[in-house]
Amino acid sequence: MTPAENSSAIPAPRTSALRTRRAVEMPTIFLLAATYGGWLASTHQYGHWSLWAVAPLTALCITLHGSLQHEIVHGHPTRWYPVNRLLGILPLSLWLPYDRYRALHRTHHIDARLTDPLDDPESFYWCPKEWERLSGLSRALLRAQQTLAGRIVVGSFWRVGAFLYTEARAIIRDQEGMRAVWLQHLLWCVPVIVWIKLVCGMPLWIYFLAMAVPANGVQLIRSFAEHRALPEAPQRIAIVENSWILGPLFLFNNLHSLHHESPLVPWYEYPSRYRIIRERLIAANGGLVYRTYFDVARRYLFRSHDVLLHPTGRVPANAL
Repeated sequence: MTPAENSSAIPAPRTSALRTRRAVEMPTIFLLAATYGGWLASTHQYGHWSLWAVAPLTALCITLHGSLQHEIVHGHPTRWYPVNRLLGILPLSLWLPYDRYRALHRTHHIDARLTDPLDDPESFYWCPKEWERLSGLSRALLRAQQTLAGRIVVGSFWRVGAFLYTEARAIIRDQEGMRAVWLQHLLWCVPVIVWIKLVCGMPLWIYFLAMAVPANGVQLIRSFAEHRALPEAPQRIAIVENSWILGPLFLFNNLHSLHHESPLVPWYEYPSRYRIIRERLIAANGGLVYRTYFDVARRYLFRSHDVLLHPTGRVPANAL
């Protein structure tokens, strides 16, 4: 691994982030306030503006809120977990409980198990035994999602349905206190639903299908090409550079190798930090770099990005 020219001057990423991070990261606080305010304003225009204007504006707010929840999961914008949880727990998407997202995403950050079909909750790979259990229709829908177009259109619904199905089975068994988690989530859904239905006069099905599901589709653009099943853990993490449209919407999580290395670095420091250690990150991930999301779309809009079956069935145990 060849370090970038100036990277030797940078302390170990996680240590540096812990030592220098602020007690309160005000850019994130301001962005949270703007996002909640934008969501309130856009949904309130239902019935006054065309749905063609309200729906995309609200979907963008929900997408940005999802990116902020991701930031909060990693200990931002304050040093106090209860405060952070309160800032991110309001379920604008309705379908995804914050506490479940936090637990699953933190498991995803066990880099040694990245892309494992069973151990990585965010893996899109399958092991042969699980694949054989699927119906023909399920396999066809999963194959469609190997293209970017299929991931956005089909995957935005599939992800919600598959997640709720898995969660329902866990709730029935009360696995890991799931009933309590979902009860809290449903209670937090109440103010969102009251605002949407009673204040804005918007049918919930319109909100869900025209705003929450499309927001999920936008978020799937980010995750579509950010991991590949390769032998070394750093090589499994991609980078999408020069994304000045979707990058800010994803809070620069497109620089995904940097995020996995330094999740304690706040989103607004990612571009400058990436420029300093770019060569080292690219050397570590084996050059798994896309120029922009347009580059990803050019390659994979209607062509398969990867295989569905994990190349080795599972990530080998010796990768731990």
